[in-house]
Amino acid sequence: MIVKTEEEWQGLREIGAIVAHVRDALIAQVRVGVTTLELDKLGGELLAKHGAESAPIKMYEFPGFTCISVNETVAHGIPGDYVIKEGDIVNVDVSAYKNGFYADTGATTVAGSDVSPLKQRLLETAELVVDVSIKKARAGAKLNSLGAAVYREARKRGFHIVQNLTGHGIGRSLHEEPEHIVSYYDPDDTTVLEEGHVIALESFVSTGADHVVQGTDGWALQTTDGSLVAQFEHTVVVTKDKAVILTLGGQLD
Repeated sequence: MIVKTEEEWQGLREIGAIVAHVRDALIAQVRVGVTTLELDKLGGELLAKHGAESAPIKMYEFPGFTCISVNETVAHGIPGDYVIKEGDIVNVDVSAYKNGFYADTGATTVAGSDVSPLKQRLLETAELVVDVSIKKARAGAKLNSLGAAVYREARKRGFHIVQNLTGHGIGRSLHEEPEHIVSYYDPDDTTVLEEGHVIALESFVSTGADHVVQGTDGWALQTTDGSLVAQFEHTVVVTKDKAVILTLGGQLD
């Protein structure tokens, strides 16, 4: 989507604020003894309270309001009766729709007090590389320059990038062009960002895995080697000078 009107800006800002609010609320409730279904139920209640619909349900009939992924499941985790344990790495991914507009965001945390130095560095790096891509996202920038910067920063800190999980265009649909925004340098991707481009920037940073595979439930995407993975995601609008983050968080009106 290319933003052209103030009405579009307002619609995107509204849904961006909602998904950020839900993301932050769920992350705050991640603790030992809570089930992923309990987290998801809260997410559904908050989306409804603010007049939004779950995008995974609306678009794909996903069996949950949000994606809650734990440990080796790094994306598209189905909420269920799993009880979160000390030291679990928990990812919350929230995407939603309201009044014709979509936004998408995510964050990762560690349950309990068992935050080892490795897990702490993993979280910090995952958050950092998304900030790096956001700072490079401006009108006229080559899309593959974002991926190159992300990959370089992750490797510099001793981590890997999951290469078959990507960011994407967003706005009037959950997934739009550009279909894939990869977190490594792709010389064949000649896409140049335009002013008003709406994109969801996310990177999955790993302690070892370069790829994930689909789990047996048909939804979950998982590592097969025990690697730890963290992800952060923001929806942004590209402008001439910078990317405007729609999913920063804070208080809703």
